[in-house]
Amino acid sequence: MRVDDVLDLLPTTPRLLALGEPTHGEDDLLDVRNDLFRALVEEHGYRTVALESDCLRGLLVDDYVTGGPGALDEVVAHGITHGFGESAANRDLVRWMRAYNEGRPGPEQVRFAGFDGPLEITGAESPRAALAALHGYLAAHLDADLLPCTADTLAGLLGSDDRWLEPAAMRDPSRSIGQTPDAARLGMLAADLVALLHAQTPHLVRVSAPEDLHRARLYGRSATGLLCYHFWMAEPGPGRMSRLLGQRASMMAATLLALVERGPVLAYAHNAHLQREASSMRMGGAPVEWWSAGALVDARLGGDYAFLATALGTIRHRGVDEPPADTLEGLLYAHDLTLVDPRRADLRAATPRVSPWFGYAPLDPTHLSRTDGIVFVKDARQRP
Repeated sequence: MRVDDVLDLLPTTPRLLALGEPTHGEDDLLDVRNDLFRALVEEHGYRTVALESDCLRGLLVDDYVTGGPGALDEVVAHGITHGFGESAANRDLVRWMRAYNEGRPGPEQVRFAGFDGPLEITGAESPRAALAALHGYLAAHLDADLLPCTADTLAGLLGSDDRWLEPAAMRDPSRSIGQTPDAARLGMLAADLVALLHAQTPHLVRVSAPEDLHRARLYGRSATGLLCYHFWMAEPGPGRMSRLLGQRASMMAATLLALVERGPVLAYAHNAHLQREASSMRMGGAPVEWWSAGALVDARLGGDYAFLATALGTIRHRGVDEPPADTLEGLLYAHDLTLVDPRRADLRAATPRVSPWFGYAPLDPTHLSRTDGIVFVKDARQRP
C-alpha cells in the first residue's frame, strides 16, 4: 500500500489522518500502521503518531524517542498501556522513531503521543499525577499568590490513591469517590488552575519552553477530565455509562486537537474511536451510544480530518475464518485488495458480517459514506 495511493483518495492532505483497526492485538495490522507512518514522515512531513494509550504514560515514550534515557523494552512496557506494550510491532515503531531522530534538530524530530485518557475499561487513575504536575508548572513560573491553593492542599484533598482506584466502583457507583466533598473541591481547584494557565499564557510563553507549556495543558485536560470521569462513576442514574464513554471520547478528541496544533498527525486506534458515526455497544443488555473521538474531531476540523477504516479477512487463531462472499469483507477477500475506495456501490450493498469472536468488530457497510478509505488485511497471522 503506497502512501500516495492513500492520499489520492482524499481531496487534500489532512492535518489529522486517522487509521482505525477492527480488533486489538494483531501485529499484522500494526505493521501496516508502521509502514504508513514512516512514509508519511519521510514523504509528507508528518511528525507525530498518536496511539490509543494513556496520554500521560505516553510522555515516557516521547522522551525516549527524542533522545532521552532508558531501555527500549522498559519504556514500551511502561509507556504504552492497555496491554499494547507487549506488541513487537509497537517496539519496532518506537525503535524506528528513536533511530530516525538521532542527530536531527528538535523541529525535525518525530514525536510519540498517547491520546487516550489515564483510563482503563475497569476504572480510572487518580488525578494526583496530573494535578501535581500542573500545579508544579504554574508554581515554578508564577507568583504564589496567584495560585488558588498549595500543593499540600491538593495532597490533603486527594488522600490515598486507593480511594480513586477502587476496583468495585465501575460496577457499583456507591463505591466511587467521585461525588464526595473532597472531589467537588478538587474539581473547582483544577478548573481554577486550568483557567490560570490560560489567563497567563502570554507570560508563560515568554518564560517557559513550548514543550513545557504543551505538557502543562495536557496535565490540565487530564486532571479536569479525570475528575469529571470519577464524578460520573459515582452517578447511579441511567445515563451513567453513556456519560462515561462520552467523557472518554471527549478527552481523546481534546488531546488529538492539541497535537494537531503542532503539525500533522497520524492517529491509530479502534475503528469505533475514530469513525465519524456515533459509536454504540450493549452493556448489561441495554444499548449505549455516544459520539466517538473521531466524530468530535471531525466536527472541529472538517476537511482536515480523514478516516481510514481497516477491515480484516481472517483471524484463524481467534476462530474468524473466511468471510461469507456477500459481506463487505467477503467481497474484498475475493479480490485480494489492500486499499479500497469506499464509494464502490457493491460494498455499500454488502451484507453485514457477524463475528464469531467478540474481540473483532466487522465494518458496518452503512458507515462507508462517511469513511474516506478502507485498508484491507486479508489474513491476520498468529505470532509467537
